[in-house]
Amino acid sequence: MQGKTLYDKIWDSHEITKEGEESLIYVDQHLIHEVTSPQAFQGLRDAKRNIHRLDKTFGVVDHNISTRNRSIDSAEPISKQQMVWMLLNSKEFGVNVLNVDHPDQGIVHVVAPELGLTLPGSVVACGDSHTSTHGAFGCLAFGIGTSDIEHIFVTQTMRMKKSKTFLVKLQGEVGLGISAKDVALFVISKIGTEGGQGYVIEFQGEAIRKMSMEERMTICNLSVEAGARSGMIAADETTFSYLKDKDNSPKGDAWLESVNKWKNFKSDTDAKFDKEIELDLKECYTMVSWGTNPSQVVSIDGAVPDPESNLDSHKKTTARLALEYMNLKPGLRMQDIKVDKVFIGSCTNGRLEDIRRVAEIAKGYKVHPEVSAIVVPGSGRVKRNAELEGLDKILLEAGFEWRHPGCSMCLGMNDDHLQEGERSASTSNRNFENRQGKGGRTHLVSPEVAAVTAILGKLGGKKQLEEFTRTNQMIKGEK
Repeated sequence: MQGKTLYDKIWDSHEITKEGEESLIYVDQHLIHEVTSPQAFQGLRDAKRNIHRLDKTFGVVDHNISTRNRSIDSAEPISKQQMVWMLLNSKEFGVNVLNVDHPDQGIVHVVAPELGLTLPGSVVACGDSHTSTHGAFGCLAFGIGTSDIEHIFVTQTMRMKKSKTFLVKLQGEVGLGISAKDVALFVISKIGTEGGQGYVIEFQGEAIRKMSMEERMTICNLSVEAGARSGMIAADETTFSYLKDKDNSPKGDAWLESVNKWKNFKSDTDAKFDKEIELDLKECYTMVSWGTNPSQVVSIDGAVPDPESNLDSHKKTTARLALEYMNLKPGLRMQDIKVDKVFIGSCTNGRLEDIRRVAEIAKGYKVHPEVSAIVVPGSGRVKRNAELEGLDKILLEAGFEWRHPGCSMCLGMNDDHLQEGERSASTSNRNFENRQGKGGRTHLVSPEVAAVTAILGKLGGKKQLEEFTRTNQMIKGEK
C-alpha cells in the first residue's frame, strides 16, 4: 500500500462526504477577526441561525486597531465600524473574542498558537490568507472567504476541493545570521509567486527540524506568497514542547494520548507527492525585496536587477513595472537604498524571538535621525514577555517606538501607513503596490535587516553594520 503524505492523512481524517470534485471537511478550529466576519454574522441574523460550535470559534480584533493606543475611537470611520460590529456581533452570538483592551489581545496568527488553539493533525480555518502560519504545527490551515465563514458558523464544516501536494525539501544548513524570513523569501524566489498554486506545500529538511516554532511559523506564513493553499511542517518534539501547558492544550493523561496520536501525523517515507523540489540552502543569503511581489528579491549585497537580462517576457514586463513603481534603477546597490520608515512586526515577524533579535542588534546604537522606526509586538503576551526581559527599554533607548499589539503597518488599514512616495523596510509578508499606503514603497526584510536599516538609514545587514561601526570608531580615534 502506497504511503500517505501529512496532508493526505489530515484530509482523510476530516473528510465527511464527497460529491464530484468537492468534499465536505470538518473544521476543528475557526478563527475570526473584524474585517471578514461582519457579513457572515449578518447572514446568521437574516436566516435566524446560531453558531453551531461556539467552543470551536475564537475571535480577535487586530487589523484595524491602532497600535498607538487601545481606543476604538481613534480609528477612521470604516475601521471603527468594523471593530464595533465585531464586538457587538460576538456578544450577540456568544463568541469568545479578545476585546481591544484584553491583556492577551493581538494578531490572530500570533495569539491562537500561544493560547494552544492550534494543534497538530487538526484543520484550522480563518478569513485571512496568512492562516497558513498555523501549518507549522503539523495541521492543515487555510484562509477562507466570507461565505465559507458563515458555512462554518452554521455547520462547523466547509466544502472544498482537495489540493495537490508539493514537497519542498531544504538541503544543507543556512549560513550564520540567515533567518527563517531569508529562507522563506529564498524559496519564493526559486518557485515563484505562482509556483505553489493548486498545492499544499510541505517543508522538510534538516534546516526545518532545527528551527524553533516561531521560525517555522514564519516559513509557513509566507507559503501563501508562493501561491499555495497552505504550508505544513510535521509536528515533532519541538512542537510538543511549545504546546505543553498552553492554556487550551490537552492536560494530564489527555496530553500523553494526544502526543501519541500527533506523532502519526507525518508523511510516510514512501509517500508520493504530486510535485517535489530540492533547494540547497548554501545558496540562501540575507534577502531583501526590490520589486512589488515577494519573489522579486536579491541578496542584501546585491543590486537591483536589469529586467532586460531576464529572458522570460512576462517577467521582463513585471520587473519593468515594479521598478517604475519602486522608483529604482537597474544596477543600484541594495545597500545604497535609503528608507523613510522601518516596520518590525506582523504575523510574519512579530513574535518574541523576532524582537529579541532586533534588540540584540539595536543595543548601543541609535535609530538614524531621518528614519521613523516602530516595533509592534504580535500580542499582549509577546509585549509583556519582551518588557519582562527589558527589550522595550533597549529599543526605546535606541530610538525605536514601542507600540501596542496589532497588524499595524503590514496592510495600512489603521493609522500606521506610508505616505505617497515614502519607502519602508518591513518585516511583513507583502510588498504589493499600495499595500502599506497609497504610493508607498515596501522592501521585505528580516527583523535583523530591519534593525540594521533603522540604524544606517538605508538597507543593510550584519556586514554593513560592522563597516559602519568600524568607520565610526576610526573617526572617534578608537581602536
